[in-house]
Amino acid sequence: MMLRRGRSSTVMAVASCLAIAACGGGSSGGAAVVAPPTPPPPTASLDTAGFLEFAAGSAPLVIVAPHGGSLKPVNIPDRTCATCEVLADANTEDLARLVVEAFARRTGRRPYLALNHLHRIKFDGNRELTEATDGHAILNGVWTTWQDNLDSLSARAARGAGGRGLYIELHGHAHAVARIEIGYLLTAAQLRSTDAVLSGGNAMRQSSIARLVNDRRSGASDVALLRGAPSLGALLFGAGYPAVPSPSDPAPKEADAYFNGGYNTVRHGSLTGGLTDAVQLECNFAGIRDTAESRAAFADVLAGILEEYLRKQYGWPAA
Repeated sequence: MMLRRGRSSTVMAVASCLAIAACGGGSSGGAAVVAPPTPPPPTASLDTAGFLEFAAGSAPLVIVAPHGGSLKPVNIPDRTCATCEVLADANTEDLARLVVEAFARRTGRRPYLALNHLHRIKFDGNRELTEATDGHAILNGVWTTWQDNLDSLSARAARGAGGRGLYIELHGHAHAVARIEIGYLLTAAQLRSTDAVLSGGNAMRQSSIARLVNDRRSGASDVALLRGAPSLGALLFGAGYPAVPSPSDPAPKEADAYFNGGYNTVRHGSLTGGLTDAVQLECNFAGIRDTAESRAAFADVLAGILEEYLRKQYGWPAA
């Protein structure tokens, strides 16, 4: 298994010594369609270190970029452990911001946002404490603040929508197959199983969207939510972005690299009974992350897909 190891909006930045309080419609009769008002962007107020950034929202959606940072403070040792991944996910921080803005323009509601500004060679925002910090005690407070606030943002997002929310984590990969790898914590081998085997073994109830599968508000089956017409993979593919798993690409081949999720997908998803379902989106570079134009175009598409997904699968906004 390959793991990738409202009322107002505010931005809070924190370093190791700072903690924050826990915190479509159509028209009829020829009437003009009036777009919902776009909420004002939150005002950034980074402290002198600015290691972490959190922005409050008003939608049941959390957008996270844990590996997009570029800061390399000289007083923080590099991570050098044998299992430490140290390459950053280029342009995912910018992509996360763009998704938040695009979603706000579309819906008038702003997703919650979390960004790790530290480069991955210093701190990994998607690992348990020891590997995230490589055992460097100076980072213990950063890790605790990062994870505690992800917990808080997820809980607040769900609480504002009747106890259900969606956590989306943006990553980047450089695998040979240029497609979006959607991680639900199911392994590539599991995905290569037949629909009957997956459904019979309750695989999706052991995934990071277990709550969505159990609720089944839309009536979609477990396998349909994984790689059928209602799935995120289908929506992405239909918008021109190849994705796995999806109806057109149900599983990685045995020789294909594939990231199925990581520490955050477990901790902030519903596998262990959490209020939010979590999905890891591993984005290829060309056509998604490579240029400002690509990022803006993909962010707008993804915002539309997430709006549709929340409406159909979560019943948001409530009628």
